[in-house]
Amino acid sequence: MDALPIDREPSVRFVPDPRRVITKLFMPGDEVYRDGSSRLEAVLERILALTEDEVADTLADACALFSDRHRDFDGVLDRHHDVVARRFSGSLMAVPMTAERRRLIGAYFTHEYAIEAAALGNPSIVVGPDQSGVAAGAVRFVMSLRAIGEGHVSSIEFRTGVVDADGTVELDQVSSYAETGVRSPHAYDKGFFSTKLDDLAMLNEVEERVLARLSERFTMAELESAIKALADDGIDRSMSGETTRFLHWLASSNYRVSFPPSNEISERVLFPTGPTESRGMEDARFVRFIDDDETVTYYATYTAYDGHQILPQLIETADFSEFRIATLTGHAAQNKGMAVFPRRIGGRYVALSRQDNVNNFLMTSTDIRVWREATLIQEPKQPWELMQLGNCGTPLETDAGWLVITHGVGPLRTYTLGALLLDIDEPGRVIGHLREPLLSPSPDERVGYVPNVVYSCGSLIHGDHLVLPYGYADVGARVATMRVDELLNRLTDPPT
Repeated sequence: MDALPIDREPSVRFVPDPRRVITKLFMPGDEVYRDGSSRLEAVLERILALTEDEVADTLADACALFSDRHRDFDGVLDRHHDVVARRFSGSLMAVPMTAERRRLIGAYFTHEYAIEAAALGNPSIVVGPDQSGVAAGAVRFVMSLRAIGEGHVSSIEFRTGVVDADGTVELDQVSSYAETGVRSPHAYDKGFFSTKLDDLAMLNEVEERVLARLSERFTMAELESAIKALADDGIDRSMSGETTRFLHWLASSNYRVSFPPSNEISERVLFPTGPTESRGMEDARFVRFIDDDETVTYYATYTAYDGHQILPQLIETADFSEFRIATLTGHAAQNKGMAVFPRRIGGRYVALSRQDNVNNFLMTSTDIRVWREATLIQEPKQPWELMQLGNCGTPLETDAGWLVITHGVGPLRTYTLGALLLDIDEPGRVIGHLREPLLSPSPDERVGYVPNVVYSCGSLIHGDHLVLPYGYADVGARVATMRVDELLNRLTDPPT
């Protein structure tokens, strides 16, 4: 059968730009010398020994080279100085010093990181929260992208643009700045903590004693106090050390990140900060979720990777300015590739997943953070997906059913995209699927860091068109469009 007609937008292409950099705290190795001092202390002593003229000249040189690359360069240096000052709060930092010297200390403990130096791909796309000033028949979108930098560390970036009435995609100009926002802890739910610990087989007597001292909603400070109180129960650190470290690990993996609303969305970068994601935040699948009361919330599931294991996590935002990061729990919330439906079905949250790394499953839950029920709905059957398959983002609601873009892995680990159609009221029932790939790597998309791969984390329908952004070869990303009716006709009237 002939392939479905699909257009690759020639003017829309995302390629990694090593000029896009963020600032990060730079703490070199903390070696201890024979005299008992540390390398960090030695660096500080050398900075403190500079004359005021040397401080002024060195800081001026640094500002001349770097200040125009960051929106609040002075603020970055001040904050990084404060981190160092907290670590060395004794006599070393007690001497009076000028604002210039403080900023110079911050400069020595700062470095730039090229967030997309290696790759930019695996996009998802949603209708944006702000539709002001958009022409009639058009819609503004927000697109997320997986950016990969030094050490193959993944972060989440954003782009914006407009889909016109005829399906043409136009991108907004990307800001020259990139910022990671301000991270802050939030109140934790004791019931959720207990559930997650139980799921991970980490709930023991020590942790039950800690939880017993906490209210139903607690802060990091209250958690610290409860841990310190273990000594009152006769439990010393040799017995509780591993347990308390795990409690810190879990708490630190749940946090908030906020950005100034005045900054452009393309400036905002969700960079790994929690221990579960220290080596990357991978493949975010965003969905514009409309609750029963018409409240709109943007959710995204992503894969947190710490260098050893993966863990599914949840992003929640209303405006792409403030983000809440939370750990998912339940035995069904595991492995990669969760995708949440855009509304409740039968009063429950619904999501696609791939627990066994091979097949597509459907999950339901009354709590978007807790997933326990999963049903197998699709196994690999076509030649281009026999190795494994999975979803490519949130299902799209149509009159014919839930349209799901899928991916399959075939010979020579070639990734291609396919499509499923699920019943609108019973999404666990497959009512149509493509026998042939929807999108395969073109000759110029086969070459890259990971060859022979096309992959997507989300698409949208606007008018008569499916807008399908996709990554290729773990190098860059493009956008394809096609008529929805032609795809649905193929799905609802499959060949015999």
